[in-house]
Amino acid sequence: MSEPAAAPRTVILTVDDDPGVSRAVARDLRHRYGGDYRIVRAESGASALEALHELKLRGDLVALLIADHRMPEMNGVEFLERALEVFPGARSVLLTAYADTDAAIDAINVVDLDHYLLKPWDPPEEKLYPVVDTLLDLWLAADHRAVLDTRVVGHRWSARSTQVREFLARNQVPYRWYASDEPEGRRLLASAGLDPDATGAEATRLPLVIAPDGGVLIEPDDQELASHVGLRTTPADAFYDLVIVGGGPAGLSASVYGASEGLRTVLVERLATGGQAGQSSRIENYLGFPDGVSGSQLTDRARRQAAKFGSETLTAREVSGLESCGSSRVVRFADGSKIGAHSVILATGVEYRRLAAPGIDELTGKGVNYGSALSEAVGCTGRDIFIVGGANSAGQAAVYLSRFAKSVTILIRAESLTASMSYYLIQQIAQIPSITVRTETEVAHAHGEEHLERLTLRNSSTGATEDVDAQWLFVFIGAAPTTDWLDDVVARDEHGFVLTGPDLAVGGEPVKGWTLDRSPYLLETNVPGVFAIGDVRSESTKRVASAVGEGAMAVMLVHRFLEKL
Repeated sequence: MSEPAAAPRTVILTVDDDPGVSRAVARDLRHRYGGDYRIVRAESGASALEALHELKLRGDLVALLIADHRMPEMNGVEFLERALEVFPGARSVLLTAYADTDAAIDAINVVDLDHYLLKPWDPPEEKLYPVVDTLLDLWLAADHRAVLDTRVVGHRWSARSTQVREFLARNQVPYRWYASDEPEGRRLLASAGLDPDATGAEATRLPLVIAPDGGVLIEPDDQELASHVGLRTTPADAFYDLVIVGGGPAGLSASVYGASEGLRTVLVERLATGGQAGQSSRIENYLGFPDGVSGSQLTDRARRQAAKFGSETLTAREVSGLESCGSSRVVRFADGSKIGAHSVILATGVEYRRLAAPGIDELTGKGVNYGSALSEAVGCTGRDIFIVGGANSAGQAAVYLSRFAKSVTILIRAESLTASMSYYLIQQIAQIPSITVRTETEVAHAHGEEHLERLTLRNSSTGATEDVDAQWLFVFIGAAPTTDWLDDVVARDEHGFVLTGPDLAVGGEPVKGWTLDRSPYLLETNVPGVFAIGDVRSESTKRVASAVGEGAMAVMLVHRFLEKL
């Protein structure tokens, strides 16, 4: 895990090609301002610009630029013109000889120069410090705050930019978003050595991700991104008492109880802890939270609680296989590495099913989102948005997004919400004028070039179609387990959900492959020491509370299993 970045200090930068003058300016500035500002000096315009780009990437602030006018290759006015493109809020001073005062006066109009100083500036108490004091006061009066967060520069309708933002948001990583066609986004791209105006085959790959320490990644995958922002991606040990695969409420609960009860525990999550519940804007029927709790808040508390007891959490690690090797269980990762354990808990949850309509796949991440994508909520401001699905997750998203959107339309194929959504949510939706429920309606086609522009809706009873303008579509249709990696190892039902306990003995027949002289425990699979909990388990109750309860119960059964090893 990377070390936290040091807090940035505001910079005063001075540039002069005469080493003696350069040192003298820096010396006088440090004498008076060194306690509050970092003094950076350079001896050419090119090296000064390079330093400014590095400061930009680190998120540091530059309050004042002091440049000598007579420098070879790039004079002071030319330097300030380029430097103020990087830090447009910085104040500027030109050092000139008496003969150059006309050039300095012209620079006031060319680069909006704040002041020019004649050399020499002795004594600085009379000629230098009063000018610098005034300019720093003016700079401080503006809203200048250091950027300590990860910064993301991308295109609004780039699928990978959307995925990166969602990854950071769901993993509780603070970040700032900059559109690549806006001034600050362009400045950051240039500071990273990228051409914001390149097109065609030479177009800059996005998103650009800048960590608080100034490290840069271009179009990173999830594992690169996780390592870059300080999330743990590699296990500390090769063998554990308990490996938990999946970081939803069930997996987090097992992580808390496993670690708190003395088991060497590691939780492995493919994308972000919290699962589908972690994307919920507000869970209002969870015990102990009468005012509701957001999925991200619940996830953050559970993750910190597990860490307090010593459980490890690995993020952006995809599990590809499970094996039994004598008394140990081996979990294999997609990159070929592996970890071993005495026991394994499967808590991989489910994923939303894909919407089978032309145009949807091409526009996913470009206005079409699976799940709530809360990071896109502000982008919905004043828009007409559509939600497909009638379960609680869809209702919670509709209520939340109605705070931003002009209108929210829920599309369901059923005749009403009553069969799939909790009563309290139906009542809330009925009381929000901007939310409309269209029954017996489905998406027949999604249209758009660079992003979603229009939907074709079809009445499932009459077959009649209608085109509506739309820039945002959020999909919550059913759920399917991602358990193909368990083929030929763990028994599953016809839908791919994991069978456990009594459900393994179909028609009273012995459990296939079971070798012990006892029956499988309630949450145990057909592989001794491997348990399944939460939504991935066949016939489970699809509620946060039941998932948390199963996580606690599974750890109790793990202890019972370990006692008999």
